[in-house]
Amino acid sequence: MTQTDDIAYDSILVLLSISLFILGIVLIIIICRKKPQKPDQKQLELPAKFCASSYQLTDIDAATDGFNPRRIVGKGRLGTVYAAISPSGELVAVKRIHPRLVLSNAGFGFASIIKTLSLAQHPNVVPIIGYSQAPGERIIVMEFVGMVNLDFYLHENSDGASLLDWNRRLRVAAGVARGIEYLHQGIAPNIVHGALKASNILLDVKIVAKLCDYGLSFLAPKEMTGLVGHVDDEYWAEKGGGACKESDVYGFGVVLLELLTGRRSEQGLLVRWALPLIKAKRFSELLDPRLVIPSDIKPVLRLAKVASACVGNYRKDRPSISQVASILNNLEIEVCH
Repeated sequence: MTQTDDIAYDSILVLLSISLFILGIVLIIIICRKKPQKPDQKQLELPAKFCASSYQLTDIDAATDGFNPRRIVGKGRLGTVYAAISPSGELVAVKRIHPRLVLSNAGFGFASIIKTLSLAQHPNVVPIIGYSQAPGERIIVMEFVGMVNLDFYLHENSDGASLLDWNRRLRVAAGVARGIEYLHQGIAPNIVHGALKASNILLDVKIVAKLCDYGLSFLAPKEMTGLVGHVDDEYWAEKGGGACKESDVYGFGVVLLELLTGRRSEQGLLVRWALPLIKAKRFSELLDPRLVIPSDIKPVLRLAKVASACVGNYRKDRPSISQVASILNNLEIEVCH
């Protein structure tokens, strides 16, 4: 091999080495830029949001024994609730919407609304698990958790008031506030309850409050029966009226007054009676006489002031439910833990 050949050979080796070096750098850059794979992608995926199932009316009919009156567990302004056994063998609650409301909302998109409402999943909200629709029929299937409503405890059961002592009433108030806060702010799209009252607050065996009948105001937007006294005056206005977050806050204030006084709403009379007593700090006249006034009355007085703020202002001046929930959560921690 000549000297010229040696030089050419060495030059080729150098060029080859440089090329390999550059190629290595390029590969490193490509690898670094590549998004790293998770070790177990399935474990890190967020669960799909639950969406209500569609049931055949024949299945609903079988589950309720032909809507047997003996299976009725509740009646309200929107419909009748039956205890039923689902095809999978689970105990569920079936709400059969009143026929007159079905006819007036025939083309309103019932299924799509119920599917949206069923996305609500929270410890203080009763889940919607299914629906059924047919000519003249609209059915909502909900979780059945062995509950009775707050209205029954406070106003119908002779022993109910004593079961709900001040600590439990405060815990119920805080739970309801968290449920409304979730509906208003914790889910997209936000949900306005529209008919917040004691009969739509269920209590389980552990006295945990859960909201039902949320988002159903479209079925009876202007029907006064069952709503007067639970919504503000603005609700009935021709312009800017109807259900909204502020009307929910008002309804919650009425619920707080019922918890404090043990009295029914009485179509708005409770608010007009209670507000002057709160303002004058005449709490011995205000509080439920069936309960002993607690030794530390400050949390109860704070609850009364929150109730006053919720019902005593116009919509634009009311506190948001997040502000209310924050106060009541702190009170619950202070008193109940």
